Amino acid sequence: MTPLGQRSFSDLGVPLSDVAFCVLDLETTGLAPDTCEITEIGAIRYEGGVEVGRFDTLVNPRAAIPPTVTVMTGITQAMVIDAPLIEEALPSFLEFIGDAVIVGHNVRFDISFLNATSMRFGYGRLANPSADTLRLARRLLGSEVRSLKLSRLAAHLGSPVTPNHRAFADAHATAHVFWALLERAGAIGVTHLDDLLALPTIKGSRAIDKLARTEHLPRSPGVYLFVDRNDTVIYVGKATNLRARVRSYFAGDHRRQIDALLRDMTRIDHRTTTSELEASVVELRLIDDLVPRYNRRSRPPRSLHWLTLTDERFPRLSITRTPGHGRAQIGPFRSRRSAEAAMHALWDASMIRRCTVRGRGCHAAQLGVCVCPHEGLTSEAEYGAIVDQLAAGLRTNPTHLFGTIMVRLRSLVANGRFEDAATCRDNWSALASALDRTRIWRALQSAGTIVARNGDAFVAVTRGTMTGSWNAGTTQPLPALAPAATDLPPSILAADEASLVWKWLMHPDTEIIDVSGELALPPAPVPRLEHLDQAMDEPGGTSASGASRTTPSSVSAPTTRTSDRNPPILMGARPLTTTT
Repeated sequence: MTPLGQRSFSDLGVPLSDVAFCVLDLETTGLAPDTCEITEIGAIRYEGGVEVGRFDTLVNPRAAIPPTVTVMTGITQAMVIDAPLIEEALPSFLEFIGDAVIVGHNVRFDISFLNATSMRFGYGRLANPSADTLRLARRLLGSEVRSLKLSRLAAHLGSPVTPNHRAFADAHATAHVFWALLERAGAIGVTHLDDLLALPTIKGSRAIDKLARTEHLPRSPGVYLFVDRNDTVIYVGKATNLRARVRSYFAGDHRRQIDALLRDMTRIDHRTTTSELEASVVELRLIDDLVPRYNRRSRPPRSLHWLTLTDERFPRLSITRTPGHGRAQIGPFRSRRSAEAAMHALWDASMIRRCTVRGRGCHAAQLGVCVCPHEGLTSEAEYGAIVDQLAAGLRTNPTHLFGTIMVRLRSLVANGRFEDAATCRDNWSALASALDRTRIWRALQSAGTIVARNGDAFVAVTRGTMTGSWNAGTTQPLPALAPAATDLPPSILAADEASLVWKWLMHPDTEIIDVSGELALPPAPVPRLEHLDQAMDEPGGTSASGASRTTPSSVSAPTTRTSDRNPPILMGARPLTTTT
């Protein structure tokens, strides 16, 4: 049988009534497992709550027992002379423990000695999970008792056995304490092994009182909703294991927002899904629809913005609040500030004009950072070539745009202008993210309807929107294939959903089964600035020995979230498999 410690987290969702427990206690010659020895072992094994075996033996430590230990435990040197050596007792004891959950009072002390001894004789560390009655009592009893010593707990919880610093008696008393604590834990919804293992990290009595409200949650993918006393949804989240994820809010998360969320929550609703992608999409749609106050991203932007290369005699870059039909367009942006950052990146990459009103003079052109055909110094044909190059960069091949930005970035760093370099880097990031989102949206629009699978999960996507999700073995028919079309995303919600869908489609384990149109990104990827120092090490960068190589940490660029995999090229409605 595989030890419980080696199982997956979902496997730990076994009812406590089916779990084997081994309650144990050790007596030793001291406190250090590396230099001290075991003198006595006592243990009781329970299966289904019923005692099935006992283990009780003295151990010859091959060393003198300190007088202080003899006074405390009553174990003398004469008592252990004829006792088995630890290498003789250990194999039988490890077999006795088997795959049981180890239980003890301050059990880390006992396990440290068992691990040290087991490793010394080649058995390796114990893989068994453990439960500590000391930590459980601290969480469940609170201020009921003034001391959490085993003797005080045994008396408080009515144990018929009094601990006396002998291994078996202490193990027996610990078992009574453990079963009494389990009874209390069951009243607050601790019914499975993973519940028990997480219980010591629960943050407080208020959270413990609400823990039972997670008992109905399944261990499957889905979406959970925290509801307050007014039946208002205050938080929406997703999970691959609903029960485990929701219960994690009660343990190990000390953020102030989580404390307020648990305080306001009175009910937990849920919806199961067939796949992780479906859970992500449902979460996104519910947040957009319900606007829960504890979801940070549920705060809708005041208005959306698009960055457009205008379609006029002398085109320029313009920020608009509605999607238009210019020469090229990227977006939407959640704020004008992010749209301006992308526009400044394009200004760094191109000599496109920046003036907005003809006849008033173009100050940027006078500074030499752009050209302006209105000034009469640039011909219409020359300006048209600049515009064509920028449009090509936005539509198909952005490589030369970012190459120009890199030249500027290196120049700023070489001249010690680190704040300007950091701004240039942030503008790069804003432009790269916007281009990625726009390219993904257009690719999914052109693909029409896609049917794909990942493991047992099947998903249908139509023009970037998930329209179906089912598991293998169900009888749901494939959706009708829709005609291909291309459009700009009408909302942040649509763009975010398209990004989720694309990430799922690009997963190495995802197989494209059917597609009605053409699924492909432009062959040239959007360049990514992983780190400024890495960029400086490329040909043409500043020498590592130069003073300008010392850059502040604020200049280093964040890593990208978008995969650099080349996307598959899929034509027509026929079964194909994505490749990396």
